[in-house]
Amino acid sequence: MAAKTIVLLLLAICSFFTLALGGYSEGYLGKWKMLKRSIGISAMHMALLPNDRIVAFDRTSMGPSNITLPSGKCPNISKFIDCYAHSVEFNLANRSVRALTVLSDTWCSAGALDPDGMLVQSGGYNDGQRVVRYLKPRPNSDWVEDPKGLIQPRWYASNQILPNGKIVVVGGRFQYSYEFIPKTSKSDHKLYQLPFLRETNYYGSVQNNLYPFTHLSPDGNLFIFANDRAILLDYVNNIVVRNYPVMPGGFSRNYPSTGSSVLLPLKLLPNNATNTPDAEVLICGGTLPYSNFHANNGEFLDAAKTCGRLVITKENAEWEMEDMPMNRVMGDMLLLPTGDVLIINGAAKGTAGWGVAREPVLNPLLYHPDMPSSNGTSNGNIVFSTNQERRGRFLILSPTTIPRLYHSTAHLLSDGRVLVGGSNPNRNYNFTTLYPTELSLEVFYPPYLCSDKSRPSIAWVKPSVELGYKQKFSLGFHLKGKGDIEKLYLTMVAPSFSTHSFSMNQRLLVLALEQVSETSTGNFVVEGYAPATAALAPPGYYQLFVVHDGVPSRGTWVNIK
Repeated sequence: MAAKTIVLLLLAICSFFTLALGGYSEGYLGKWKMLKRSIGISAMHMALLPNDRIVAFDRTSMGPSNITLPSGKCPNISKFIDCYAHSVEFNLANRSVRALTVLSDTWCSAGALDPDGMLVQSGGYNDGQRVVRYLKPRPNSDWVEDPKGLIQPRWYASNQILPNGKIVVVGGRFQYSYEFIPKTSKSDHKLYQLPFLRETNYYGSVQNNLYPFTHLSPDGNLFIFANDRAILLDYVNNIVVRNYPVMPGGFSRNYPSTGSSVLLPLKLLPNNATNTPDAEVLICGGTLPYSNFHANNGEFLDAAKTCGRLVITKENAEWEMEDMPMNRVMGDMLLLPTGDVLIINGAAKGTAGWGVAREPVLNPLLYHPDMPSSNGTSNGNIVFSTNQERRGRFLILSPTTIPRLYHSTAHLLSDGRVLVGGSNPNRNYNFTTLYPTELSLEVFYPPYLCSDKSRPSIAWVKPSVELGYKQKFSLGFHLKGKGDIEKLYLTMVAPSFSTHSFSMNQRLLVLALEQVSETSTGNFVVEGYAPATAALAPPGYYQLFVVHDGVPSRGTWVNIK
């Protein structure tokens, strides 16, 4: 489809929602659209593969789903035959759903894409706690499981891909250690103790440090945040190289007091091949550490309203705190191609868990990291009109009509939309309760897809979409109208694994550029550099975007090795 047609289509969709649906999004930017009423399961876990297929799954222990497996593929699970699918592949191009066969319980598990784009998925519940599962991005592929893939049981653990292409698995319920997968060498079979996880378990059975936030620092060490504090870990030598101050406010930020976290964009410079850029983490939301106890007794406390930023590469880093426009627990934080952060899903009261949240937060937020926390300019991103509801770095966006609470997910798509699914705060499938099980998928159109500005369209990448570290490459793109090279940049986004309000392995790099030239009317060539090291960009697939005047192109998949 031509770039002009895509822009007109997106504008038509935005106009449709403004006109046809009256004022449901009146006064707000961004639009919603129902993509699929039912995919047969509730998207508790979600990943995007390099073939632009979505893989989603819930758990095998929640009873019959709304989709069955093909004839002859019913596995024997926990001593009974289960012909219901608990995992699906969703084709974004034609909205078709294909049932996948998962043999062990994936409830509250973790995942990452390996350097070849294969989904490596670890842990879960009961018979799934030590399982590592693999799904290749190929037509008609299905799950392959290694029942002894982990040394320790891993339920509510986190994953992070590393510079060597391995994946580190951190924590889990009452597991104060980490290990590496896949186990292809002798050293991979070693278990590493991590006392920090025991130290951040303040409240016994309500750990408040599950699904710890993990981010690979550009110096190669691993940032780990649990409960209300963080460390920088040399995971090779099992040495804590830095302890960070406690995040102010008295809130817990990890499951079940679930907040969310992102590593803010890493900005690379042409002459920065040997230097490490600063890295800053943003953590938003959560709730009081005893909120889960109160919620289970019918009292739903206010969620946290605060966010904190921390420069993790700084020797004596201090938290910079700011307030969101509303309280939020179980919000998902996504890096958009522009480098802005979308905060979506969640509730204003209660915690994560079965039926223990109230007051769904329907409005997403757009967070501009480069804008001053008070009034200021947006540093090259879309400039919004003054009548929009902005509070500091935050902009309140158009609301959905569907509550997305516990077990919701969100993921950036290659076309710049955001896919939103899941929500099942019930022990089984339940469609008649206060917050019923949600089987649908929606898409959210961020404000840049509703802009009347021209959207760039990538034509080619040379010498290839296979990139090497420090490699110089050229990218051709088309832009209708007059281009302003001062408002142009390239971003490279790593696909994440989304579950429980944390998008594991999420990463965005603003690439170093050498020059931009207009070769003919509306046709441009930009010359830039791939990241210099695997610590900046672990090997694997990324979505490459051209951003012009705050509007991104459709992403092109590239692979860096």
